[in-house]
Amino acid sequence: MNPPLVPADIPLIGDERRKNWAKVVRAVDPTKSSGWAYEGEFVAVGGIQDVPVGAVLMVYGERGSRANPLIEARVYLVNGDGTLSEHARAKGRAWARTLRDRVSELLEVPPVIVPDLSSVSDEDLLAEVRRRGLL
Repeated sequence: MNPPLVPADIPLIGDERRKNWAKVVRAVDPTKSSGWAYEGEFVAVGGIQDVPVGAVLMVYGERGSRANPLIEARVYLVNGDGTLSEHARAKGRAWARTLRDRVSELLEVPPVIVPDLSSVSDEDLLAEVRRRGLL
């Protein structure tokens, strides 16, 4: 079962004139220590995008000059209400290796998906609670 999609505001953490990207990370290649270690689908930064609930989201941005970019990367989990919870961040050229183990850990934890019961009537919900002996 695929997790539901929620609209999330993907942050722009660098200068818009420099390199910026975000990726829904599905896997990490432990043999790589660069950005190529992160496998998944890119999503646009600086606006609302539909992303899966519980997804691990990597956001990368650069500021400064082309010769000496100031790099920052952040790792988020996508919440069911479309908000993002930050779980790690790194700066500098070693950002990819710095975050690799933490991203791997986050991918091992299955996402908690809360079903949308808003279309189920109160009577049906109450009947199910009684059937289970919880009331």
